[in-house]
Amino acid sequence: LDFFRNLSTHEDQERVFESLLEIAAKCEVPVFLHQRDAHDRFVEILQKYHDRIPRAVAHCFTGTENELTELIDLDLYIGITGWICDERRGHHLRDLVKRIPTDRLMIETDAPYLLPRDLDLKPKTRRNEPMHLPHILHTIATAMGVEDAELAEQTTENARRFFGLP
Repeated sequence: LDFFRNLSTHEDQERVFESLLEIAAKCEVPVFLHQRDAHDRFVEILQKYHDRIPRAVAHCFTGTENELTELIDLDLYIGITGWICDERRGHHLRDLVKRIPTDRLMIETDAPYLLPRDLDLKPKTRRNEPMHLPHILHTIATAMGVEDAELAEQTTENARRFFGLP
């Protein structure tokens, strides 16, 4: 659900979201979920399906502590992107990541968007790439007070479990 851009009506977005959740539940496949400025409706709709969907990620989490708690209570994985590297808009995430259970944390780029603002050498294209994941991981590990290697191992295991990889 994206109630920020509103490229479709809220009603159409909600109808399609429910349809996709229904398909995921029927096929027993995990889902990667996005919402922007639609948290309350997102949670309200998701609550109807979360028991029937094997796994779900709240992609690109940038919300509040209360929103994080609601998503964790729904057993969602939480995706953190380079937004956490933005001292203007994402600094609050440095405190919030400590509240994410380590077995539910996913690290994302949101490529080609959300290039970490604190990169020393920014690409001229301003395009985010997977090569920036170690930078994002380091920022998260520092905020959580853990070693990069420990967090990398845990989040790699999380991705394997989520996607059913060996």
